Amino acid sequence: MSSDDRGLIVLDQVRKVFTTDEVETHALAGIHMQIRQGEYVSINGPSGCGKSTLLSIVGLLDTPTEGSYVLNGQPVQALTLSQRARIRNLEIGFIFQNFNLIGDLSVYENVELPLTYRRMPSAERKERVKQALDRVEMSHRMKHFPSQLSGGQQQRVAVARALVGSPSVLLADEPTGNLDSKNGEAVMTLLDELHQGGATICMVTHDPRYATYAQRQIILFDGQIVDENEAAA
Repeated sequence: MSSDDRGLIVLDQVRKVFTTDEVETHALAGIHMQIRQGEYVSINGPSGCGKSTLLSIVGLLDTPTEGSYVLNGQPVQALTLSQRARIRNLEIGFIFQNFNLIGDLSVYENVELPLTYRRMPSAERKERVKQALDRVEMSHRMKHFPSQLSGGQQQRVAVARALVGSPSVLLADEPTGNLDSKNGEAVMTLLDELHQGGATICMVTHDPRYATYAQRQIILFDGQIVDENEAAA
């Protein structure tokens, strides 16, 4: 069955328990979630409800304590660390609240970095980086360093880095969290344009204004999905 039939991302009865000093914290409790190819989904809820934990599992940065996770038709919860790293590089584009750009690399080099891990030929890397920076309107800053950019510009570069490998899904963790309202709106407009162009997006946000950009809102509370809302047509 293809990912279009069942979903690009399929989580079934996913639980996550953190144990410290013999104290168990149930971060996620029986999550069932599907995201289809080309869908734009926001995961909303208050601080501490499990949003970032859920996104970390979807992004293969963490593993569930129980339950199954299928990404693009492939079960992934039992993969080795190296297998997970390879799939992350090929299938997932990350956009972080803190941008996570490398300060001593130029804009061009930051965007190129995920492609170097694929041992992609230089000419192909160059073309992909140019296309990604064009999409976020940052080609004119490709020789600059992150410290020479505004917060909004840094986030645009981070979006380009997420896009450059043509991932199956973009994961955005509070992408407007470190931006003022004007730059926040600009980044959300950019994500909306990418979705209109066919991108699959899963975004974590605590801001109800930005959640409305998504087609579907998944509401988390105490590690459980308590509601789902479809956007009005």
